Amino acid sequence: MTGFFAGKRYWIIGASAGIGAALARELHRRRASLILSARDAGALQALAADCGDATVLPLDLGQRDTLVRAVASLAESKVDGVICTAALYDPARVAELDAARSEDLVRVNLLGSLDVARLCPPLIAAGGQLVLFGSVAGYFGLPNGQAYSATKAAIINLAESLRTELAPAIDVRLVSPGFVKTRLTDKNSFAMPALITPEQAAIAVANGLQRRSFEIHFPKRFTLGIKLLRALPYAASLRLVARL
Repeated sequence: MTGFFAGKRYWIIGASAGIGAALARELHRRRASLILSARDAGALQALAADCGDATVLPLDLGQRDTLVRAVASLAESKVDGVICTAALYDPARVAELDAARSEDLVRVNLLGSLDVARLCPPLIAAGGQLVLFGSVAGYFGLPNGQAYSATKAAIINLAESLRTELAPAIDVRLVSPGFVKTRLTDKNSFAMPALITPEQAAIAVANGLQRRSFEIHFPKRFTLGIKLLRALPYAASLRLVARL
């Protein structure tokens, strides 16, 4: 299943670790040319060594000017897709949230994705892909995830609106992972159902981008259950959540 990506150029924002890094390796395996961005330039350089001729372009979605400069540096050439996986995660009960960290989280997760959606489309070749990462955490408000879940719910909404607004010139996709074993989910103090590896997530994303569906969600044995929770009347769904 390498043909779809062969010879195409993808820009992955949030590539230094977790799903982003695993996805870079998977798309390289499928013969895509890559541009790799994140805050950690050293991690990007190490990843680039595993990804052939990957271009390293450090930036911080928490600092809008760094994205502006990165986009300007790529203005003379087109890409076939922009994938934004970058996110912060800080689980806590709402009364225990640190205000400054919550502001950083919203700046990166939501406003950063909005900046990507605003600034990157001119770089994308006709029919190319703009891929935003939501989460099953955005399907329904769950305890201890308020700030993160709220940003992911907003990204789902953003991707839905962009799907129509940017069509047919740009193929907007939404990725909604369940629990993936990364340094972010390592912060969780509970047993995570249907936990998968970043490599498994990367394969699911790459396979999904080759298909036509707007949303790529996985693992379905978990995500379909959360979708059902969303579909229930609040009288039932909130009662179920209260048992968690």
